[in-house]
Amino acid sequence: QVQLVESGGGSVQAGGSLRLSCASFGYTYNMYMAWFRQAPGKEREGVAIIDSDVSTWYADSVKGRFTIYKDNAKNTLNLQMNSLKPEDTAMYYCAAGYGRKSYVQLFSAFEYNYWGQGTQVTVSS
Repeated sequence: QVQLVESGGGSVQAGGSLRLSCASFGYTYNMYMAWFRQAPGKEREGVAIIDSDVSTWYADSVKGRFTIYKDNAKNTLNLQMNSLKPEDTAMYYCAAGYGRKSYVQLFSAFEYNYWGQGTQVTVSS
């Protein structure tokens, strides 16, 4: 069993930065780890993914602004978010999933087995 607990959300002005963290409890070393987000009235979308080989993938909307990385010593997954925009406002979720995934599957919420409770990010203009 895996448990995921996010932290680090908050309110920031456009152009600012935030770092989200996800503490994982249980064995996640061979799993895909990801950050998803969901804005009101919209579907949950994949933002950034990292695998056990530390390969990373990003949604086009966040490339060059967000960085996903692991801290294995602390068993945490992090998302550094820079140059934030109002359209980044959403609930952000940490997720973990088993198995090999195609590029399309990486960004599908259905491919992930465990989820955190979410942390709110609000970016004001």
